[in-house]
Amino acid sequence: MSESKNMIENKKFHIMGISLPMFIILSIIILTATYMGVLPKGMIGALPLMMVIGASLNELGNRLPIIKDYLGGGAIVIIFVSAALVTYGILPESSKEIMTNFMKSEGFLSFYIAALITGSILGMDRKLLISAAIRYLPVIIGGVVVSLGLTGFVGMIMGYGAKEAILYIAIPIMGGGMGAGAVPLAEMFGQVLEVDPASMMSKMVPALALGNAMAIAVAGLLDKIGDKRRNLTGNGKLMKSQEHIKEELKEAIKLDYKLMGIGILFSTTFFVWGKILAKFIPIHSYALMIITVAIVKVLGIVPQKYEKGAFQWFRFVMTNFTPTLLVGIGVAYTDLNAVIGSLSLIYIVLVFTTVVGATIGSGAVGHFLGFYAIEASITGGLCMANMGGTGDVAVLSASKRMELMPFAQISSRIGGAFMLILATSLLSLFV
Repeated sequence: MSESKNMIENKKFHIMGISLPMFIILSIIILTATYMGVLPKGMIGALPLMMVIGASLNELGNRLPIIKDYLGGGAIVIIFVSAALVTYGILPESSKEIMTNFMKSEGFLSFYIAALITGSILGMDRKLLISAAIRYLPVIIGGVVVSLGLTGFVGMIMGYGAKEAILYIAIPIMGGGMGAGAVPLAEMFGQVLEVDPASMMSKMVPALALGNAMAIAVAGLLDKIGDKRRNLTGNGKLMKSQEHIKEELKEAIKLDYKLMGIGILFSTTFFVWGKILAKFIPIHSYALMIITVAIVKVLGIVPQKYEKGAFQWFRFVMTNFTPTLLVGIGVAYTDLNAVIGSLSLIYIVLVFTTVVGATIGSGAVGHFLGFYAIEASITGGLCMANMGGTGDVAVLSASKRMELMPFAQISSRIGGAFMLILATSLLSLFV
């Protein structure tokens, strides 16, 4: 009898793995407390409110036809609708303060980024990481250089400004998505330029959404070009001497609560180490943290058991807290009026220029280094210009080259980390 109940339960509609009736009950309780003004301050109140809002909007965004296919799906819906909920007073001001404090003062944003950076790098196959640095990174760099250079030039001649076009449009688009790209970039820009990170985020978010949509469209176009110019494509093969590589630690890892605890300690300690280094090295702590984790991984300093712990914690955080974090980004870092005000024909042209520049640069460098041009453009260019994980799937699906996912992951992870380091250098140059 219990087995038949479980089968029926599994066939029902779920949000966050919770049956719809139960999720509604939980949401009613949390929202009632919110509107009564009795939602507790701190994590105990912010977390459940952000979780139910994020899960609901994520479900909606991943089901809306055009949005889920071209504009980033749930991620974009969560950010903009969450921003609208506080901008137009639909949520009480007290709940906005609770969520904003949780994101900023109480460090939830830093906590998420630490887990993401540490676990994603330590969880990669070591040979893949080394291969990326030696053989594939030049393809990514080629796309970045052409993209930033072209966007800066077009921004200058159109009156937008070369510096503004590079910092606020090109770099965020090429930065590896939202959680590991735009979010730390906004923090970095805000700190160096001495402005509110929310204003930075409001300039970056529209570029991410439009860039993601254009990257998917260009991926479909490259597939059509490959059908006509077969000398430019390997039909899913990046290079002739391509070896079989692993995307990340895929072997079965039994859920171990102690391992996850180890992962928490390692991720937060690497974050603190980045802060220590930043006192002596004029580079942002996020970039220093990334460099440290990559060196530790390549040299094999950390035992594999601890790497698995960091990876397991990263997967837990990414799976359960990404929609939650995006609510916080919408509430605490997105000025909806500034977003609407930033959209213009020039802005759209510059976004398009960024994506096209990444495509041309990666394809050209890849061809010169013995890669197939179309595959190099897709992985080294478009998978840098999209919104990370979901963007990678959409781009590779549109180009009908899902077998390139390991290289797409390099672009999203290592390429995104490279952009944070590059952004630090460019900020010191421009400021």
